[in-house]
Amino acid sequence: MSEKKHTWELLSPAGSFESLQAAIRAGADAVYFGVEQLNMRARSANTFSINDIKEVSTICKKAGIKAYLTLNTVMYEHDMQLLRSILQEAKKQSIDAVIASDFAVMEYCKQLSIPLHISTQANVSNIESVQFFSQMSDVVVLARELTLKQVEQITAEIKRKKIKGISGELMKVEIFIHGALCMAVSGKCYLSLHSQNASANRGACVQNCRRSYTVTDNETKQELLIDNEYVLSPKDLCTIDILDEVVNSGIQVLKIEGRTKGPDYVYTVTKCYREALEAIMDGTYTTEKVEQWKKELTTVFNRGFWEGYYLGRELGEWTTEPGSIATDKKVYIGKGTKYYPKIKVGEFLVESGNIKTGDTLMITGPGFGMLKKKLNSLVVNGEVKTIAQKGDSITFPFDQKITVKEKVYKIVDTADA
Repeated sequence: MSEKKHTWELLSPAGSFESLQAAIRAGADAVYFGVEQLNMRARSANTFSINDIKEVSTICKKAGIKAYLTLNTVMYEHDMQLLRSILQEAKKQSIDAVIASDFAVMEYCKQLSIPLHISTQANVSNIESVQFFSQMSDVVVLARELTLKQVEQITAEIKRKKIKGISGELMKVEIFIHGALCMAVSGKCYLSLHSQNASANRGACVQNCRRSYTVTDNETKQELLIDNEYVLSPKDLCTIDILDEVVNSGIQVLKIEGRTKGPDYVYTVTKCYREALEAIMDGTYTTEKVEQWKKELTTVFNRGFWEGYYLGRELGEWTTEPGSIATDKKVYIGKGTKYYPKIKVGEFLVESGNIKTGDTLMITGPGFGMLKKKLNSLVVNGEVKTIAQKGDSITFPFDQKITVKEKVYKIVDTADA
């Protein structure tokens, strides 16, 4: 990616080492990740352990990007020992900041002199809240329900009143620019808690809102059909076509949602927004480019797109399908088995389905994130062939080390799947 100095910090999600590497390869300035069960994606993502903090920090420092630790759940008394252990390790490994909304986390960060960012779960929606949190942090993530006009008013007031954070620098404002939206205010949802005693505010959301529901009038028993929409499940936020307006609102950090998503999602979304930001800087941000970026964004997980509340819409747009409507689908094929470094060839075992010459493969791994490769030729069990079946060993040129941790997927058009 470009080596130019970036005006805005692009913050990408890292729910695994594969996604972390994908974010780095795509041009992220920083990543955010969760540890153990004290983060809002504890149930739905394979979160890192305390022992992984050192490796995450090392990888980020080597890549020249920042690492933010997300500790944004509601904290109970029995969480305090684990919380202290996590923060002590974060301090030891020089994690750049902690993202939190619970005052217990804020207090421990203060005691350990760990930089603090205020999570969107704190629902910061006005300049007085920014003023309050400036006593303990340097960055606030604004509530997701604000319009760009409201965001601009807050950033203008920070400059006018010269509101400085705990570091002595002007407070920075962070907003979400892409990814899943929740029907609750800034993610503070109680639906899972009421229905299955699994609190979304403790990272245990079961995503009831993504299901279909029938609305029934209790008096007449008449069932209501609401445009065949999933009326509790908003479409995903996408600001690629209003990104120039977003950055002109005065924010400094642009955040991509998606710690439960795979490295293909993280790479594609980060890449598109990095290119768009640089186009804005260069004065080459055009409608044609926006259309191409949006087309790329539809290839990975999405529930349809809308621009959120940024343009002042009173109501959201709701999904029409229960899951992703991505135009590309990844089908698991197999795993890595061996690597030949002198000739840079990877060996893989086909464990499911089949592949043939002309197919596009996606290879994921903790060492490089995600790479795609079109098979112009195929060696099957040591012989040149056009197709490989389950149980076959295949080899092809690959410039990254292969281990048993690497997984291979075939990319197919959803319409053909």
